[in-house]
Amino acid sequence: MEALNLRALLTPTNLRMLGAPIFIIMILSMMVLPLPPFALDLFFTFNISLAVMVMLVAMYTKKPLDFSVFPTVLLVTTLLRLALNVASTRIVLLEGHAGADAAGKVIEAFGYFLVGGNTAIGLVVFGILVLINFVVITKGAGRIAEVSARFTLDAMPGKQMAIDADLNAGLVDEAEAKRRRKEVSQESDFYGAMDGASKFVRGDAIAGILILLINIIGGLVVGTTQHGMSMGQAIETYTILTIGDGLVAQIPALIISVAAGLVVSRVGDEGDVGGLVLNQVFSNPQVMFLTGGIIGVLGLIPGMPNFVFILISGALFSLAWYKRQQRMLVEQQGAAAEEVAAPVQQAAEAVEASWNDVMPVDVLGLEVGYRLIPMVDKGQDGELLKRIRGLRRKFAQDVGFLAAPVHIRDNLELKPNAYRISLKGVEIGSGEAYPGQFLAINPGRVTGPLPGRETRDPAFNLPAFWIDPSQREQAHALGYTVVDASTVVATHLNHLILNYAAELLGRQETQALLDHIGKDAPKLIEDLVPGVLPVTVVQRVLQYLLEEGVSIRDMRSILEVLAEHGARVQDPLELTSRVRQGLGRSILQSLFPGDTEVQVIALEPTLERILMQAMAGGADGGAIEPSLADGLLRQTAEVAQRQEDIGLPPVLLVPPQLRWLLSRFLRRSVPSLKVLSNTEVPESRTIRVSAMVGGAAA
Repeated sequence: MEALNLRALLTPTNLRMLGAPIFIIMILSMMVLPLPPFALDLFFTFNISLAVMVMLVAMYTKKPLDFSVFPTVLLVTTLLRLALNVASTRIVLLEGHAGADAAGKVIEAFGYFLVGGNTAIGLVVFGILVLINFVVITKGAGRIAEVSARFTLDAMPGKQMAIDADLNAGLVDEAEAKRRRKEVSQESDFYGAMDGASKFVRGDAIAGILILLINIIGGLVVGTTQHGMSMGQAIETYTILTIGDGLVAQIPALIISVAAGLVVSRVGDEGDVGGLVLNQVFSNPQVMFLTGGIIGVLGLIPGMPNFVFILISGALFSLAWYKRQQRMLVEQQGAAAEEVAAPVQQAAEAVEASWNDVMPVDVLGLEVGYRLIPMVDKGQDGELLKRIRGLRRKFAQDVGFLAAPVHIRDNLELKPNAYRISLKGVEIGSGEAYPGQFLAINPGRVTGPLPGRETRDPAFNLPAFWIDPSQREQAHALGYTVVDASTVVATHLNHLILNYAAELLGRQETQALLDHIGKDAPKLIEDLVPGVLPVTVVQRVLQYLLEEGVSIRDMRSILEVLAEHGARVQDPLELTSRVRQGLGRSILQSLFPGDTEVQVIALEPTLERILMQAMAGGADGGAIEPSLADGLLRQTAEVAQRQEDIGLPPVLLVPPQLRWLLSRFLRRSVPSLKVLSNTEVPESRTIRVSAMVGGAAA
């Protein structure tokens, strides 16, 4: 049991959460606990590596908010340098008399090799680094952060109003507006934090100067009084070690200051610093021609370093010529494209419009971005094509008719990984899929998060992650449902086809269905259509059934009921009610399989009586009072949710007169609820009312 608990604690998530506190505790411990020279070398090298890494991240960051943790990084790196200063001061004063490498190889290298062991040169270099860091870079970055924070804070009300205006105009949805508001708030917080964090670097520079003076004075006192060294020997030994210690701390501080300046000085354009500099500084050939000419003239002056100036001038001329050739090539390609397009456009304008220009609207359409084309390409044996053929076959078997084919085309206006599903030219669903990756869907019982691209399952809107194939087993172990990209699109398409089955059953599909049944039961079709009922009435009855999720596979029973009552009843709604009674056994079987007890929701008698009176008194088939309607919707949704929570299908059992009214009224608010009438339940099934709307549970 203890081993299992330890394994549960040592998960990647828990280790990441513990990493930061452990690192801070280690830094604080260095101020108190003595470190051996090797450990000091290790931490100084890590400090330099961390500073270089932070600067490179700052250079490749596209916008400041992409590195929003930078103020915290600035504080931690400053604290690390100060802790190293304290630790190195301790070992320099304790062991400095023993030799140059007593405080570690890193301090020795910076004190001897970088400045040649010369005390004067070391002091000058250290002073220059401190001045550059403190006076130039840190002060400028702090001023930029201060002004940016002030202007960002002043601009917040205007930005918020602009977001609200876009939302009210319908240009963005609520989710996008919420994201923009959050980004505005984060931007203000970031520049405010950077304004304060820049003071860390300035304080670090001042502390470096003071630590240098303290170490030199302390070294002189310790060397002369405790180790019997002469004044000159103590000055040479401890000053060199102190300068090495100061340089090994100030160089990372200078790098971090440069990173801070790079982050806060970013404006407008999104892109890494290197790409922006190349695009904006070296993009104009004329500027480089003029610069090359000026440098070339200077190189011809006697006494100047002619070779270097001429070399730089030649390089600028070559780069300018290359950029000019590139620009001319782009212009020629654009002109050629216009020349090719002009005759085509003129020919199109010269041809009169005809009926061939009228393109029929696809009943079902699937448009994909260019990265999804291999999934639907016949030449590449696209996996999605097979799945679409399979789901059409399954739809026909489950629902009872053959849906229209799915017309697939590529659309370059979509995002590369996006797709769009349309019904009769109108979009009914969209999403994104990533070929080569898997979608790990959270069904509600997972044991931990996954590293990956966070998203939502497009079919059922469940939280999910796009993950690499190597993470598939890990996702399964955590309880995720893992599917590939083609399955994601096919499942979404299947879900929408089932939801819009009634609209997919057109006049042509109805006639094809009747012709198919007529092969086995020709007399039934001859007696019913068109002698008793026209095809339009049969179509409408079938659509009413499909709208409520009733399968029309048992067409023989449906047509027999229509033939029996069609001579006396022509109203599609009334005929649908009669058909549902005939299909009652199969309808109930789909909800409560086997011979299990039928646990349903019922209406409280008083509420049922009020609704019956509303039905009887309404001229348009019944109207419910608004307050009563609100209460009915709210209570029904609550009761249906409780039924689902205990694993029961939410089924509302009502009198036949109320079934259609309540089904239509509750369908949008409680889509999972099925409304049955008393006459649709076979006598062989046992009914138990497990919950009531308008009253307490039975």
